[in-house]
Amino acid sequence: MSLNAEEVLGLIPQQKPFRFVDQIETVSSSSIVGNYRFRDDESFYAGHFPTRPVTPGVILLETMCQVGVVALGIYLLSEEVPPHEVSGWTTMFSDAQVEFLRPVFPGERVRIRGERMLWRRMKLRARIEMHNERGELVATATASGIGVRL
Repeated sequence: MSLNAEEVLGLIPQQKPFRFVDQIETVSSSSIVGNYRFRDDESFYAGHFPTRPVTPGVILLETMCQVGVVALGIYLLSEEVPPHEVSGWTTMFSDAQVEFLRPVFPGERVRIRGERMLWRRMKLRARIEMHNERGELVATATASGIGVRL
């Protein structure tokens, strides 16, 4: 039995201050959409860059992968393992090819869309896009992960 968007969100293992998903809007076996607002008080802004804070690229990639790999992977796992076992699994990020196109500043909300490219033997590869709240493309990635028991 597949999980709903709220259940998937609840099973993402990353927690504050390292969870970069506020909401899963939609999820299916082929795609997922989620969002996150980068708060002004995020710890990494203090040093990156103090006079004009910019969200580090590694955090943008982490945000994209928390939605497009981890959350989508949890959903796909829920279609294959018994419901009582889903919480004992997660999808761990393994690799990515990413291109950054625009900066993301404190206070900005981003929308992440992941599309399943491959799901086989607990391995996931997804095409992921991140847009800012003006609808501008911020980054694209092809990222992979593998289902593991926690």
